[in-house]
Amino acid sequence: MQVRKFSFQQSLIIVGIALFSLSCLFPFIMVISGSLSTERDIVQFGYRLIPKHVTLDSYRILFLGSNRIVNAYGISILVTVVGTVLSLLVTSMGAYVMARRSFKYRNILSVYVIITMLFNGGLVPWYIICVRYLDLKDTLWALILPPLANAFNLFLMRNFMLSIPEDLHESAKMDGAGEFRIFSQLIIPLSTPVLATIGLFVALGYWNDWFLGLMFVDKQELQPLQLLLRTLISNVDFLKSSSNAAAMQRISAQIPSESIKMALTIVTIGPIVFLYPFLQRYFVKGLMVGAVKG
Repeated sequence: MQVRKFSFQQSLIIVGIALFSLSCLFPFIMVISGSLSTERDIVQFGYRLIPKHVTLDSYRILFLGSNRIVNAYGISILVTVVGTVLSLLVTSMGAYVMARRSFKYRNILSVYVIITMLFNGGLVPWYIICVRYLDLKDTLWALILPPLANAFNLFLMRNFMLSIPEDLHESAKMDGAGEFRIFSQLIIPLSTPVLATIGLFVALGYWNDWFLGLMFVDKQELQPLQLLLRTLISNVDFLKSSSNAAAMQRISAQIPSESIKMALTIVTIGPIVFLYPFLQRYFVKGLMVGAVKG
């Protein structure tokens, strides 16, 4: 078996990257350690890589309402999956139209999209349109439709599609393929790197969003995970800061608020951590090509 030899510069680069990778793990390890530490240890000794006294109290308190958390998990997963698929579909179709050089209005359409990046109507008109005219109040569509199309993602995908040779379009048309067939069977397979890149951005946005739930969802059974956890943290902070009664003070003193925050981080970050390795090989390629081509 032949052993590959590295030069000094290559070895230095490998060691540097390895150390940097390990340093990126430290915050994650400290979050896990904090979620397993007692509140007293965190107050006295701060956050440590290895908990001084291991406890699962934070997770026990967090999962007291396990039915609501499981339901909120299901809502967040459903919204993330459906929203990401629909967003990629809408973005890719819009980008394909803007990238087609035979479409004479593509420059006007590009200017229109740029305007949406620079100006907006404000929060109140946006809320009125979503609630009064689109009737999105207390529906899952309220969590999916508002961020469905993003101008930055649209230009990123358009720039990637512009890098695809125009001769492929002409060859497909000579073979009798229509625009929809060219888009679905030729452009989409070639755009896998940028689709994976944008898909990761969109999925992160849907998964971490709590604002839409706060604005449009009053029903508890439709609340996403992030909104539920934000509500829990707010309640814990209220108990910790309340001085209305001595009994409430004694109860709040026993609540591990800091370790609960760390446990919440672990609960919410899990799916994204497992998703990223599957998209990593597409991420850099899609982002760089989409950003450089004009």
